[in-house]
Amino acid sequence: MTTQNAAALEATNEGFSLEKFLDARAKAQEAVSRIAAQVRTGMQEEEANKIVAATLQEMGATKAFHKPYIRFGTNTVKTFGADSDPGIQLGEDDVFFIDVGPVWDGYEGDAGDTFVTGSNPELMRCACDAKAIFQAVAEKWKAETTTGVELYQYALQMAKDLGWELNLDLGGHRLGNYPSGNHYEGPLSEITFHPSPNRWMVEIHIRHPKQLFGAFYEDLLMGAEATKEPEISIKQVPMDGICGGY
Repeated sequence: MTTQNAAALEATNEGFSLEKFLDARAKAQEAVSRIAAQVRTGMQEEEANKIVAATLQEMGATKAFHKPYIRFGTNTVKTFGADSDPGIQLGEDDVFFIDVGPVWDGYEGDAGDTFVTGSNPELMRCACDAKAIFQAVAEKWKAETTTGVELYQYALQMAKDLGWELNLDLGGHRLGNYPSGNHYEGPLSEITFHPSPNRWMVEIHIRHPKQLFGAFYEDLLMGAEATKEPEISIKQVPMDGICGGY
């Protein structure tokens, strides 16, 4: 196996500001919330994607390091970059997720989350489990000197234990000054060293093994800057609207 140069792969541009970087993260998460608040049942996915673009423009994003998008219903099983089936309408008891990658002041923001329009317990569980898997991975990263490879092996097994398939095509990535891909364009799931804080996004995209729905959640592996304790315990996944509620 080729030895990876951690210092090179985790490098940032000269003058990197952690404060501005974390501000971009917060704005990206706010954008997801603003977009979700505008989505309505009966809307087609194409209309919702116009809302995504308009919201980011209103928030002053100068560019994007990946195309922002929203997926409705059966399209939630599709991987990043795959074309959505056209004309998918959001139902009264349905699921959708949002993924944005805007850039503010030269810093990449990235956020993704899943929302459920009704009270279907399996859809709600899927949305909750995507976040629960992320949080369990983040906790393992904090507690142990795990590699990126090991983190995604852990996520894969956890998803399987919960009854889902983990889409390893979405295996995490670098984040930082735009474009952070100048330092590393590959996935976190192939990193053979222990990832440093504030450099890596963990992406969790799970799908039902037989039915056409899935959920997506992503966030940054943060150090002491993280201010929120995990809201979900792996031992007790809530199904009462706390997660994925809409």
